[in-house]
Amino acid sequence: MDAALDDHSAQRYAGLSHWHATAGDDLSPRPSLPGDLETDVAIIGAGLTGLWTAYELQRRDPSLRIALLEKRIAGFGASGRNGGWVSALFPRSAASLAQTHGRAAAIAMRRAMIGTVAEVGRVIAEEGIDAHYTLGGTVVFARSDTQWADARAEVEQARAFGADALELWGPERVRASDARGAVFDPACARVHPARLTRSLARIVERRGATIYEGTEVTSWAPGVVETARGRVRARHVIAALEGYGATVAQSRRRILPLYSLMIASEPLPAAVWDEIGIEHGQTFSDGRHLVIYGQRTADDRIAFGGRGARYHFGSAIRPEYDRVGSVFDHLRRTVQELFPQLPPLEVSSTWGGPLGVPRDWHASVAYDPRTGLGSAGGYVGDGLSTTNLAGRTLADLITGADTELTRLPWVGHRSPSWEPEPLRFLGANAGLVAMTGADIEERLTRRPSLIARAMAPLVGH
Repeated sequence: MDAALDDHSAQRYAGLSHWHATAGDDLSPRPSLPGDLETDVAIIGAGLTGLWTAYELQRRDPSLRIALLEKRIAGFGASGRNGGWVSALFPRSAASLAQTHGRAAAIAMRRAMIGTVAEVGRVIAEEGIDAHYTLGGTVVFARSDTQWADARAEVEQARAFGADALELWGPERVRASDARGAVFDPACARVHPARLTRSLARIVERRGATIYEGTEVTSWAPGVVETARGRVRARHVIAALEGYGATVAQSRRRILPLYSLMIASEPLPAAVWDEIGIEHGQTFSDGRHLVIYGQRTADDRIAFGGRGARYHFGSAIRPEYDRVGSVFDHLRRTVQELFPQLPPLEVSSTWGGPLGVPRDWHASVAYDPRTGLGSAGGYVGDGLSTTNLAGRTLADLITGADTELTRLPWVGHRSPSWEPEPLRFLGANAGLVAMTGADIEERLTRRPSLIARAMAPLVGH
């Protein structure tokens, strides 16, 4: 058995993150694939992409036999450990999409993402999922003159694309340190990601799908998936591995696993939240280049994360990479510096995990009706809502429907492969250093970063 499965226990999985520990689920692993199997649809990965795809297929054709093949447990990866933003963010900006696909396609993609925020909320309400979904919007603080200029430009660009209701807030409406103002995007909801994922897994099971956990997929081809526990034959084979696609030989260079880490505080008194000005349901960030993200949880904790952990040679993914003390210390200092009104922060939980990054930072959905092979992913951390859009789109493609979703510009997009090692290692970590350097450059020069300008085409801007 794979070393990562040696402790395939509920106790081990509850320790993955604050979200898993509070998922309202005992996380006991489901049975593994018992041997060879024949089904209609085989989905590789039981994260949100796979689960939403199963859910939407069941809505369109309840007669379909669907099997989800999961190496660990449903919601083990980024789907259960993320920042809890159901947002309209897409890895590539609308301007970048317009350059590649045209203005109309970029507007259609942006509108689809905005609509997806509401769609996730609709399903949560309809299914009675207790995932702490609250549509509170997100606040992105502008904490320097450069960030304030970028904020104004972002709002103007949104208006130019005719698909957004972004608001520009003045300094009187924000409490973050050094804030000139903020951009408020109403198209974002706070959610408990593990509660959402684990609930969705139970729903698709009740409707007839089977989730085989502790089942490692080694390869796939038209009509067949090879696993360590047997061969699965299926007319439709959907790869939904996200960052973990880097662990399978045939998709190793299609995706880069980049680590993002998080901390959660002990619950804070209501008076403290009033002082820092973050309401229930709101998420928050600022305009720096090295991404940070936070939310006010349903039980009044700060759940706060960011990039900063390095890429590991050979796209390695290991449990010890989930926790890096220096990154956690940096996150704690960052949130205290962002909100100096906070008392000394008592951190109750630390965790992390890999997200999936395609070479051109362009998420995609693909399906070939001739071979029956499909895939979705490359969300670069913007997957909590994008997975729902992917699931609906894949369900339309698999069932042969011609819809607005199947004509979106990410359908059929193919990102180039990542470079072989050691170039991949050098490039990925150079990018991390560059984003850190861009923030330092802007603090020192008080002008837009030349480093960031050079990096922009490589990171979807």
